[in-house]
Amino acid sequence: MTAVEEHKAWWQHLYVQVLIAIVLGAIIGALKPEWGSALKPIADAFIRAIKMVIAPVIFLTLVSGIAHMRGLGELGRVVGRAFLYFVCVSTFALIIGLIVANVVRPGAGLNIDPATPDGSAGVLANLAGLVATIYVTSILFVLIVLGAIARASGFSILRLIAYLKSELLLVLGTSSSEAALPPLMAQLEKAGCEPGIVGLVVPLGYSFNLDGTNIYITLSALFIAQAFGVDLTLTQQLTLLGVAVISSKGAAGVTGAGFITLAATLAVVPGVPVAGMALILGIDRFLSECRAIVNFIGNAVATIVIARWEGALDKQMLDGALKGKAAQPIG
Repeated sequence: MTAVEEHKAWWQHLYVQVLIAIVLGAIIGALKPEWGSALKPIADAFIRAIKMVIAPVIFLTLVSGIAHMRGLGELGRVVGRAFLYFVCVSTFALIIGLIVANVVRPGAGLNIDPATPDGSAGVLANLAGLVATIYVTSILFVLIVLGAIARASGFSILRLIAYLKSELLLVLGTSSSEAALPPLMAQLEKAGCEPGIVGLVVPLGYSFNLDGTNIYITLSALFIAQAFGVDLTLTQQLTLLGVAVISSKGAAGVTGAGFITLAATLAVVPGVPVAGMALILGIDRFLSECRAIVNFIGNAVATIVIARWEGALDKQMLDGALKGKAAQPIG
């Protein structure tokens, strides 16, 4: 936190403003649903504005990151290490989702007729179970898997989450990790990551390192299969996982992208009706918030880890930032 931020009134902090907005939105939706519906176009316009500017922002960020590289050799090494990290961690997230889905089996016992799929109340408890399963799995993934990676790299995942609380609340409020892309990059630079690493790894991670989306895809896909009484063989599950590894890499972190990726993944398993996605359509907003937050944290961890690998991390600045001390000037 900078000296300027320390002297702000409590209500001037971004994370407080976002939290107040979330609470007010919930109150309006509960007490005056018609007001909430009338205000929806404002939220939609905000999300569309983010989508409109994010492409040029990512492009310019990548150009800036490349410009900070000292040569093609360094550029190739950073990109190669980034992709190696992305593939290993995101594939691990898919495998975890697959294992949890087979152990918990949130869709088992529904036996829905493929000709008349719906999201009625005869499935409400199972949908609540799916939401709970995805949230618990995601939390454990962040604390245990990303926590272990962070600890091996010399920092605490809990301190990192506290450091990024403003950005995380922005992600929660918009259900999109894209909304917090610029402030995330600024925070990582303040935490001692060189601008060139941040400018390359963060934009790449937003398309290729989506841990939350991967957990969502495997758990949701197997939930739908279980709901229709389709018993997928190990080969079919591994095929689904293989396709998810590829399809999830092209999913940008905007609202709804995970749902589209799930449809593409389900299409490779003939026995599972894609129309079954109607079952989870009503809860996708809740799931979108979860996967966006996990994607965001995953990319923050990835950037710090790769910066450390490259010797492009000021450990003193990182420790100071995560402990709440004033960040040192960049450059």
